[in-house]
Formats: sequence, C-alpha cells, structure tokens
Amino acid sequence: MSHCHDSGSGIAAFTTQSGVKRVAVLGMPNVGKSTLFNRITKAGAFVGNWPGVTVDLMQAQVDLDGHRVEFVDLPGIYDLEGYSEDEQVVQTFFTTYPVDLVLVILNAAQIDRQIRLALQVKALGIPAVVILNMADEAKHFGITIHPEQLAQKLEMPVALVSAKYGRGYAIAMRQISQKLAENSTPIAPEALKQEIIAHRQIPEEQIQAILENTVEMPSRLFKTFTEKLDGVLLHPLLGLPLFFLSIYLMFAFVWLVGLPLQDVADAITGWLQKVVITPLTAYLPEFWRGFLVDGLYSGLATVASFIPLVMTFFFMMAIVEDSGYFSRAAYMMDALMYRFGLDGRSFVLLIMGFGCNIPAIMGTRVMRSQALRLLSILIIPFALCSARLTVFIFIIDALFNRTWGPLVLFSLYLFSFAVALLTGLLLKGQFQSQEPFVIELPPYRFPTLKQIFLRGWGELKQFLQRATGFITAGVAGVWLLSNLPQGTANPITSTGEMLITIPIVVGIVTGWDAVKAFLKRGGGLIALGVLAIWLLSNLPGNQETSYATRIGEFFAPILNPAGIPQELTIALIFGFIAKEILVGSLASIYHLTDPNAVQTVISQTISPIQAYSFMLFCLLYTPCLATIATIKSESKSIRFTLISVAYGLTLAWVVSTLFYQGARLLGLS
Repeated sequence: MSHCHDSGSGIAAFTTQSGVKRVAVLGMPNVGKSTLFNRITKAGAFVGNWPGVTVDLMQAQVDLDGHRVEFVDLPGIYDLEGYSEDEQVVQTFFTTYPVDLVLVILNAAQIDRQIRLALQVKALGIPAVVILNMADEAKHFGITIHPEQLAQKLEMPVALVSAKYGRGYAIAMRQISQKLAENSTPIAPEALKQEIIAHRQIPEEQIQAILENTVEMPSRLFKTFTEKLDGVLLHPLLGLPLFFLSIYLMFAFVWLVGLPLQDVADAITGWLQKVVITPLTAYLPEFWRGFLVDGLYSGLATVASFIPLVMTFFFMMAIVEDSGYFSRAAYMMDALMYRFGLDGRSFVLLIMGFGCNIPAIMGTRVMRSQALRLLSILIIPFALCSARLTVFIFIIDALFNRTWGPLVLFSLYLFSFAVALLTGLLLKGQFQSQEPFVIELPPYRFPTLKQIFLRGWGELKQFLQRATGFITAGVAGVWLLSNLPQGTANPITSTGEMLITIPIVVGIVTGWDAVKAFLKRGGGLIALGVLAIWLLSNLPGNQETSYATRIGEFFAPILNPAGIPQELTIALIFGFIAKEILVGSLASIYHLTDPNAVQTVISQTISPIQAYSFMLFCLLYTPCLATIATIKSESKSIRFTLISVAYGLTLAWVVSTLFYQGARLLGLS
C-alpha cells in the first residue's frame, strides 16, 4: 500500500514528483499527529509523548481514490511563525516545496489553545483540512464541538477523529480526498515566503469569534483521573522517588522476563550449532571452519540470544513513554536540572537515549539556545543505550547473583544520570542558557496493544538493522585479528585467503553493489587499510602472538589501573566502533568454540569489582562511531566533536580507575 523512507537529513532529500500531490501533516506536540500519520500511511513513524520527538521529516506515498498522494510528517510545533529550529524547519519546508494540502491536527480537548495554528495556516492561504484528534477525550471532559459550524467559520473542512481507535478516520480521509480534488495546482513556495516573513499575529478576538457557538466548554472541568493521579505522581516529596521506583520496576520486569527467554535463545543457538552448523562445516579447511563457526556464528549467536531481552525492554519503554509519564518526569526534574545548567528537555532526551543515543542527540533541535543544545549533546552519550544494555546484562548475569542483577543494572542507570548532572554542573559556566522551559503535560493514556507491538517491534527492527552490519563485520574482524598472523590458533598459510575473505564479508554485510563501489571509489578506505596493515605488522610484542593479543598488550598499561584485563581491553577497543560488537567478539578473543561458554570463562577470570569497573568504563566512553558522526552533524563543529570524545574517554578512565583502586583500598577486590 505504501512506500516510506526517512530522509535522514531533514528536508534536503525531498523531491517533487510529477503527478503526485503532496499533503503536509502539521500539528502541535502531543496531538497524536504521528499516530494519525502511521494510520494513514502504515509508515511506522516514531510515536512519542513529549514535545519534539518527530525531529526528522518522514514521507510516505499512498493510493487515495486512484491517485498517488505523498504525505509528509512535519515536526511538532507550537507556532507556525516561531523561531525554534523545528519551527524554522517547517517554515523552510513551506517556502521550498509546493504543497497541495495541509492537515492541521489539533487536540479536540484543547481546541481553545490550539485553534491559533489553524488560523495561521488559513492566513497563509494554504488549502487545509482541520482534524480534531482525541475527540473521545474531549467528550469525556464535557466539551461539545459542532464541526459543521466550525468548518463554516474557518472556511475549511473539520473532522472529529480518534486516531488511537480509528473513529472518524473514514470521514477524515473522505474530506482529504475531496479537498485534494478541488485544488488542481499546488501552492507555490514563492507565494508563501513573504507571508511567513511578515509574521502577522492572530488577535485573541479572532480566536474567540471562531469558538463562539461552535465549541461549548464546561464552566469548570471536573477533576479528571489525570489530575487525581498527578496529585500523587507530581507530589513535591513523593514524585521523584516514585519515578525512580517505576524505572527500577521496569528494569526488574525486563530482567525477570528477559533472562529466561535469553536462556531459551541460548539453548536454540547451541542446538543449531551442534546439529546443523558443525556437521555442515566439518569438512572445510581449518581456516574456513574456524572463521565461519568460531568467528561469525559464535559472535552472532551470542548477540542473537539477547533479542528476546531487548524486545522486552522496548515493549516496556513503549508503554511508559506513550503513557505520558515521561513528560511529567521532565516537569519534575526541571528545577533540579536548572541548577546543573540544563532543563527538563535535557532529562527527556537522556531518557530517549535509553533506546539509542542517536535520535536523542538529534532531538536537541527543539532547543533554541545553542549553549543548551551543546551541553545536552555532551551529556546524552552517557545515557545507557540498548546496545550497552546487552553488554551489561551479559556481564551482570555472569558475575553477579541473579537476585541482585536488577539492582546492579539500576545502579548503572543512576550512575549515568549522576555523571550527566555533574557534567552539567562542571560546564554550565561555559554553556550558559536563559531559554525558558515550556512543556505540555498530556493526559495519562494507556496505549493499545497494537500501539505497543508496533512501537516495540519498530524499535527492535531498527536496532537489528543498525546493529547487524556492525556485528557481522565486527566479529569477523575480531576473529581475523585473534587468529593472525601465522602461529596463532588458526594459522593462515595463504595471504590470498584473507584477501578473498574480506570482500566476501563486506559483500554479505553491505551487498555486492557496495563492494563494486568500494573497489571503484574506495581510495581513501584502501589507504586506511594499508595504514592499518602497516600498524599491525609493526605492533610491539611477540611476533608469534595474534594481532589482537599484541593490541591488548599495548593498551594494557593504560587500563590495568582500572582492573580491566587484557581480553576485555581488546573488547573495549572494538566496542568503540559499536557496542553491539563487544559481546559478540568475546568468543573469538577467548578462543572459544562454544559461545555459551564465554560467561563461564569470564566468571572464572575476573572479580565482580573488575566487572563493575569494566561496565563503568563501557558506560562512559564513546557509544559508537555513528554517535560521533551524529554529534558532528548536530553541533556542526569538529572541535566540539573531538572534545566530546576526549571528555568521555578521560572520564571513563578516571571513574573506573578511582572505583577499582578505591575498592582495593577497602579490601573488596
């Protein structure tokens, strides 16, 4: 039915196709705009419950009454003529690309505060359809809306809709189709530019005139379930403890449900290796058998065992995020965050970083203050992302009693918050911001099972798509470094085999077109490869030991004070590329043919204190190369990007060293 892709870089990727009409979806944050977009296009856009979550433009094409129509999901904004980056993105879109129709999505329960946005669109002369979403909530609050009279006053169609349950959806789609049929030519961007630059304000009298006799508001809204619940959850003394308790309970649920599922996945991958993989590769040369079984399969099997756990985590995050509770956490934390040079939005973005640091860093675009943006970008990489989560659960399960597992994991989350706050306190003098914090607290909503599944599955799919290439190439690279040069566990007698292996791995991961492009235009990468080979060939140490061992020996003096052994040092180096590689690389680093034996070996070679020191280092240093690229893109500064990387590495070493040496002084090592 639909085709969808993320532009990845905002509006720059949008093109105009002949014969395809364009509909822009516009609305304030928390009005269910992306939910409606998902329902129309089946695009699966990210649905969040706080301002600014839709920071990239999503587009999708659908067939509507026999015509091809492109829908574009614009960022949530409060004012079409405002000055925030999201508001400027919307303005730039309208003054750059022709638009046939605008869907103005408003919260029916807050129509008196949001109708201004529809009037701004009307003032620009853009054809529009007003969709009053959450009509069920408005009715529950005693608000009566007369859509026909409102449509006459606005001079544009109005539809009452509940995007969550699909009510009124058919009527809205019929009105969209009819409005598109009326307009034969799109609005030229040049015609809108001067109107937007003029920044004409909508007078309050005009708003009242529109609402008169079209919207009936009760004299006093009765005390709702949301207000009663807020009386407890936003309590000055109980609010924050209850929030952190809810986070702990979420992690405890992930631990209690996810770990047994992980054991099942381990059993399946172990059975598959014994029954299928080993017999199929038994007659291959030793190099190829080792590469395929001990390298690729062992690494991928280790990571695959975490899929049920990560899936459980994303489903739980979907429930908490879409419920509206995180917006309240931002509200409660704002006063505390202000003391550290941050605000409630920074806290929201830290929580978004639980899933992945990259969209959280991109989410700083909603901040008008450049200083606040940069400080938030600096602290977001400390958020414990899902890739780090797999590492920590793997280590905690190996070294700690399962009864204490949730507490150990929760302590790392608290530690990430503490480091972020202390960083803000340390640097707020260099990043001063006076931007006020405004956030809307939506009613509490329990998402439907379909919403939970779509959101959780979407996050898991993105995680796997993002991680699979890194993991495959990473575990293959770790195995090669652990088994080269000759004289190591699986000596390679022919350099030609290695030269054949690398393009095959790249081809498997990226597709053969990428290999052809690499061979044609990969001059820089080839130069880096030659440099890497030269560095590996000139590594200090015993020439009969593997490259990975010699790399570990080279960096061991740096990480020995932190109690991190040589094998985990090698894993940290590869984890710099992507944390997903880290767990998958351990089987190759320890030269284990059974991926399920890695935890046993680790538990026998390091202490819980060393394990916690390793996790602290993993928590604080660079999340991955993709995060570095995003920091560079959002900060537009190589200098700031290098400072961010250096700060994280330095802080990771200092904190893990102080922890380990302090534990030794206390006799805990």
